[in-house]
Amino acid sequence: MRHLPTRTTRTSHRRVIGALTAGLLCTAGAAAPAVAESPAPAAATAAAAPQSGNGLALTPPMGFNNWNSTHCRAEFNESMVKGIADIFVEKGLKDAGYRYVNLDDCWAKPQRDADGKLEADPVRFPNGIKAVADYVHSKGLKLGIYTSAGTKTCDSVGLPGALGHEYSDAQQFADWGVDYLKYDNCNNQGVDAKLRYTTMRDALEATGRPIVYSICEWGENKPWEWAADVGNLWRTTGDISDSWGSMLSIMKQNLPLASAAGPGHWNDPDMLEVGNGGMTDTEYRTHFSMWSVMAAPLLIGSDLRKATPETFEILSNREVIAVDQDPLGKQGTVLSSTDGRWVVAKEMRDGSRVVALFNESGSAQRIATTAKAAGLPQAAAYTMRDLWEHATYNTAGTISATVPAHGTVLLRVAADRKWAAHPPAVELGLNGSPLVEAGRTAPLTTTVTDLGRTPATKVSAALTGPSGWQIKPLSPTGSATVPTGKALTTRWQVTPPAGTATGTYDLTLSAQYRSPAGTRVRSSVPFQAHVVVAPPAGSSYLSDLPQLSSSNGWGPVEKDTSNGESNAGDGNPLTIGGTVFTKGLGVHAPSAVEFYAAGACSAVTAQVGVDDEKGAKGTVAFEVWADGTKVASTGVLTNAMAAQPISADVRGAQVVRLVVTDGGDGVDSDHADWADLRMGC
Repeated sequence: MRHLPTRTTRTSHRRVIGALTAGLLCTAGAAAPAVAESPAPAAATAAAAPQSGNGLALTPPMGFNNWNSTHCRAEFNESMVKGIADIFVEKGLKDAGYRYVNLDDCWAKPQRDADGKLEADPVRFPNGIKAVADYVHSKGLKLGIYTSAGTKTCDSVGLPGALGHEYSDAQQFADWGVDYLKYDNCNNQGVDAKLRYTTMRDALEATGRPIVYSICEWGENKPWEWAADVGNLWRTTGDISDSWGSMLSIMKQNLPLASAAGPGHWNDPDMLEVGNGGMTDTEYRTHFSMWSVMAAPLLIGSDLRKATPETFEILSNREVIAVDQDPLGKQGTVLSSTDGRWVVAKEMRDGSRVVALFNESGSAQRIATTAKAAGLPQAAAYTMRDLWEHATYNTAGTISATVPAHGTVLLRVAADRKWAAHPPAVELGLNGSPLVEAGRTAPLTTTVTDLGRTPATKVSAALTGPSGWQIKPLSPTGSATVPTGKALTTRWQVTPPAGTATGTYDLTLSAQYRSPAGTRVRSSVPFQAHVVVAPPAGSSYLSDLPQLSSSNGWGPVEKDTSNGESNAGDGNPLTIGGTVFTKGLGVHAPSAVEFYAAGACSAVTAQVGVDDEKGAKGTVAFEVWADGTKVASTGVLTNAMAAQPISADVRGAQVVRLVVTDGGDGVDSDHADWADLRMGC
């Protein structure tokens, strides 16, 4: 938890409308098993990685922390903590592996007592911390607590920190029955980080109580290089917020650190935001999938007393949890990430590989790899388990899916001699741009491709859309047989009614087929169709035109003001180098905004830079993309620089994408302005 004076820690962002992520490999007609069905590997079981440190957290810790949902608000209290413990038991989260119920900042009184001891806030915790620990323990769970490796904690008031009190505080935590310590980094007085965190490690060990030790110094001193024998986990980034841009940025910072993770010592990309409301369920499934593939701690950050069934469904998916909790302790590694199409593979102890096909972009994308590329041995065929759809198939070696915008398909693949017992996997695909103008017909082409070693028979496809839309097939929608590697291809005409409002609408491609054994299989995948309006002729300010999609690191993309980091309209006048601009977009890195150009526009121009409101902070880089090709960029800009011109040739492009990256040094204070932003058409 890190608090910057000008940054809020909870944000919203403009959602991309869409259906829940479906594993785009089929959903079998039979009921799914309640527990993970792990393919049996042909290869020998891999040896477990060595552990280090205090012998705790041999798999990534799982539990709850209140900070993301409550901060220091009054609702964080004894009643809430006990209620979360009750829910862990009642909703099956304890049985799914969640153990720790952790208190964050603001549990303590503002001053120590006359003996220098910490005391619980009597309003929040009238019965003290030990009573709370006893209650949590009575449920078969464990209690965690928080303090800072400084003179005060990170709360704006500043409660007592542990710097200089390490042994006393550690013993007090042990006496209370604490099982987990989150040790923050605020008010650290410039003392060397490794020294501060090592001192608390020694203090915890001196108590004789097993206490999981979480180092929260935000990755500032590269703890992945030195903390494996100091703590059980270490934050690799600044605070997460409940937005797609924040989650994505943190994921990208954590992914390259795979070699540092292992049993007892984990990279920590911060707590889960699943269920807090700032992302779609599709995006939350991606969040949960990628944290599991990265062998990250799974600490629920939403108030479970208010959680939806969808939130519980995501958090309690035992097949995905099994990926995170695999005893081998390997963090997944990136196989490819071209144009936002990510393939990340994780080695499992049973010899299988978990492959995440993750789509960073704002439209559906085909993402593919192979069993060989994922690290599996050569085999006649492979068993492939879809961990969100809870269904198993065979594949000849191709691992692919058409993945919805911001979605993830999570697959567990093994060289399994019993592959023939499962139906062939099929991939449902869409060719052509799902950009349509109201009242006008657009062509689309769908494919149903057999990825399996066995043929799919009696294959049929259907494309459906919103009420009132006309969707007409122009070629056959069925085939008696689709052999391995072949596809049923169908051309369609799609026409939204005249007067349909601009925006994003759901189309669904469905398929039915049979396996050679006669098993009937059904599959469906959502796509997003954008109803668009061609931009007007002449030069237009892009802040006056509708956006196809947007993602932003903090808060929404702002029109004609700077980024305010929280709610729409909370920014200031766009100001770069002392010059005020009346028109443009205010964003926070990492950011991407897309506009429809209809192939009728010639150039995008702007004056760009870091907004003055951040003082001397902030470094960013601006990019303009035309239909997936980068056509202009600025390089790294700092707050000390005046506005810089950028001009991009976008002739013939259907979609123009404006991107801001963090300049390579993290996203702190990266308020970026696209000032005087125009497109000529």
